Amino acid sequence: MIKILMYNIMDDEKIVVTEWLKHRPDVHIDWNDVTLNPDTVDLAKGYDGISTEQDNLIDDPIVYEKLHEFGIKQITLRITGYDIIDFDLANKNDLKVTNVPAYSPRSVSEMVLTQAMWLLRHLNTAQQRNQAHDFTWEGLQAREIHDLTVGIIGAGKIGSEVARIFKALGATVIAADPIHRPELNSVLTYVDHETVFKTADIITTHTPLLDSTYHLFDESVFKQMKPSAIFINASRGGVVDTPALITALENHTITAAGLDTIEGEADIFSNDFSDSDFDNDYLKTILAMPNAIITPHIGFYTDNAIRNMVEISMHDMLTIIAGQTSEHELN
Repeated sequence: MIKILMYNIMDDEKIVVTEWLKHRPDVHIDWNDVTLNPDTVDLAKGYDGISTEQDNLIDDPIVYEKLHEFGIKQITLRITGYDIIDFDLANKNDLKVTNVPAYSPRSVSEMVLTQAMWLLRHLNTAQQRNQAHDFTWEGLQAREIHDLTVGIIGAGKIGSEVARIFKALGATVIAADPIHRPELNSVLTYVDHETVFKTADIITTHTPLLDSTYHLFDESVFKQMKPSAIFINASRGGVVDTPALITALENHTITAAGLDTIEGEADIFSNDFSDSDFDNDYLKTILAMPNAIITPHIGFYTDNAIRNMVEISMHDMLTIIAGQTSEHELN
């Protein structure tokens, strides 16, 4: 019997796991609601494999050392982002790391469209007025998608789906990506970063968080954008210099921003602070802005995505446990 431990499982995942187990009587799965860290790593003792879904960094050497000591050969992430992993420590302890690179590109791309439409139609302002019984039209005149240029930074699996959606709505789509995919030639035009920044009416980013993309969107980049530009981040919080974004919104350097992720979200998103306070002044500032919207990193959160996150990660885990190579190995 193969024994697997799932860290930080969501209730929706439990349903999928339970159904998946009906077809794998050779596998036993336990789960918990804590993240993988130095205080919880001992829970993995006695298991053949582990997986986790979390934003918290796994950066303490003891985690990697103990997993190796327990005979575990992998860390399977049920997410796309892998910046939480210290790959030097993983390699040192013979731990293969996998992610789910495309659990549902459509889910995130539809969130981008939702935020873009919300901001284009000034629904923040309209909703606030409605609640005050003010039903006037002043300031609510909107632009139409088919008249706009949508600029994408990172046209991979998710970014290409964003391109297809906006192209279908009649927008002009441009993208900056080091890899040019011929199948997208009918959907978008490849340009450089500067052209996206300077010409796009809606700019959306879909890059991983790497040293090269950390604070990619800083003060100088926001100053290149049109004053009428809408900026959307549905990738990783760290690709945006948050104080620079706040300044750009306050000074109307850009017109609006939609965020599904923000720096410092790890201990905030997915938690309920309705009866308490949270420690992130940048988030508090943006929440109070009429020209910004924030969702708690739920772009991925659809039925298809949850099923794929579980099933793909399970396949990767069992592949590595069996001594084979997963196509999703990151190191």
